Amino acid sequence: MSIELKLEHPAENTVTVLVNGDIDMGSSTKVRDILAPLFQENNKAIIVDLSGVSYIDSSGIATLVEGLQWSHSSQNKFRLVSLTPGVKDVFEIARLLTVFEVFDTKEQALVE
Repeated sequence: MSIELKLEHPAENTVTVLVNGDIDMGSSTKVRDILAPLFQENNKAIIVDLSGVSYIDSSGIATLVEGLQWSHSSQNKFRLVSLTPGVKDVFEIARLLTVFEVFDTKEQALVE
C-alpha cells in the first residue's frame, strides 16, 4: 500500500502531518523525510495524525522514536493523535504509550 503525507498548519508555529497508509519499511523513509525538516523550522509543536494508518511495523516505530529524539534536542513538542486500534496495540505492546504524548484528537493536542 502506498502512503500519502499531507501537511497542515492548524495554529501558529504548529504543523500537523496527516498520514494515510501503512508505515512500514517501504514507507517509513518518506515519513522520516517529511518530519526531519520540521524540527529545523520555527515550530513549537509537531503533531502526527495517525487516523489513516492501519498498520505500523518496527521501522515505522523507529521513525517516530527518531522524531521524538529530534523534538527533545530542538525543544519542539512532538505529539501523536488519533491512533487506530491496530496502531495503538503496537504502541501498547512496545510500551510506548507512556513515552510519547498521545491524544485522541488533534484539537486536544493543540490545547494541551
